[in-house]
Amino acid sequence: MAESVSDEVILDIKNISLNFGGVKALTDISFDVRVHEIRAIIGPNGAGKSSMLNCINGVYQPQVGSIAFRGQTFKHMSSRQVAEMGVARTFQNLALFKGMSVLDNIMTGRTLHMKTGLLLQALRWGPAEREEMAQREKVEHIIDFLEIQAHRKTPVGRLPYGLQKRVDLGRALAMEPEVLLLDEPMAGMNVEEKQDMCRFILDVNKEFGTTIVLIEHDMGVVMDISDRVVVLDYGKKIGDGLPDEVRRNEDVIRAYLGTSH
Repeated sequence: MAESVSDEVILDIKNISLNFGGVKALTDISFDVRVHEIRAIIGPNGAGKSSMLNCINGVYQPQVGSIAFRGQTFKHMSSRQVAEMGVARTFQNLALFKGMSVLDNIMTGRTLHMKTGLLLQALRWGPAEREEMAQREKVEHIIDFLEIQAHRKTPVGRLPYGLQKRVDLGRALAMEPEVLLLDEPMAGMNVEEKQDMCRFILDVNKEFGTTIVLIEHDMGVVMDISDRVVVLDYGKKIGDGLPDEVRRNEDVIRAYLGTSH
């Protein structure tokens, strides 16, 4: 867990409701995220967890409620606009460029930081070449941090699934976000891969000072690495607090086990 979680709120989610036609995906959801913390969102399948992340990063526009980033409320913003504010996202289903190398995939995360025009970038002339070298240096640092140096020139599609997830994390880190949204970063991993990913998430939080909002099904992982946990069930919030508080919450126990015992 982060050693220096602040009382300062970086993300404030208030009364979010999201409907798809007659289907209520989220109903009156409110919670906040503090600077430097690891904030987990958990719940059974279909609870609305990914929908909540999609509202935060501009993929979905909720019908009701507001989201504030560092006190600035944003409504109807695109994913790019949210990214420019300092929020990055990984996805449950990998959206990597399978034919491109590890290095080039992570370089795509630097797009928002490029100042030279597309023509100069394509020609790699003058300022564009110098800028690319500077951006590449930052990407090489991320590759070293994630311990994937040996695969830097390998097409991503040839890598094992666990390493592809690491590249996905690297691309998000390349955006230099203040808030990192992780959608099931350990889904489909074996025990060793999960341990590695937990270590990297904790290191990102501690060494980069990045605030993390995490969706994860593995309750052991959530309870071990999270500072606070919010629980959704059928699109409604049923729990919110420290891991031990959530673990003892009767509504949470019922939602996961179908029993209060």
